[in-house]
Amino acid sequence: FNKEINSVDDLKGLKMRIPGFGGEVLKKVGGTPVNIPGAELFTALQNGTIDATEWVGPMNDLAFGLFRAAQYYYYPGWHEPGTALEGIVNAEAYEALPADLQAIVKYACQAANMDMFADFEARNGEALQTLIREHGVELRPFPEDVLTELREAAFEVVEAQAASDEMSAKVWGSLKTYMENVKGATAVGAQAFVDRR
Repeated sequence: FNKEINSVDDLKGLKMRIPGFGGEVLKKVGGTPVNIPGAELFTALQNGTIDATEWVGPMNDLAFGLFRAAQYYYYPGWHEPGTALEGIVNAEAYEALPADLQAIVKYACQAANMDMFADFEARNGEALQTLIREHGVELRPFPEDVLTELREAAFEVVEAQAASDEMSAKVWGSLKTYMENVKGATAVGAQAFVDRR
């Protein structure tokens, strides 16, 4: 971010590279979502085309040199819990494969995603400290009122999408159930462990 976010009012007019539902949420609270390719992020931040960007995480932010163009690093990422890969395969071609090759495609996709996730988990902490200590990036939490407003706007955006078709409703229902289940387990598992260290 090149601008401080101290209240919901600071989101109004904020030009941020954030695609998809995140962009719709930003628009709902008065911001301006801008969809530009990753290769143009640095220049867009540097010349003021955008005020902020959503990107992958500290490791990639460091690699892209975004610290030379943006001073503030706000957390948490309110628009998504983290990065995931997707594999898109033609259904007819997949179904035409023998079962053993279908399994190879399935498990190769799972392995690639888990490998990427493990790499980020292992390296993001060090990258974040490098951004702060060596490059003067200011790490700041979003204010609670900002997160509350974004959460409410996000639910409105997603509920509207869920009401638009059967598949969206099914996905949203499944996600809500998952979020409730994982919230409890995370609080007494991984999060509790990290909080006590």
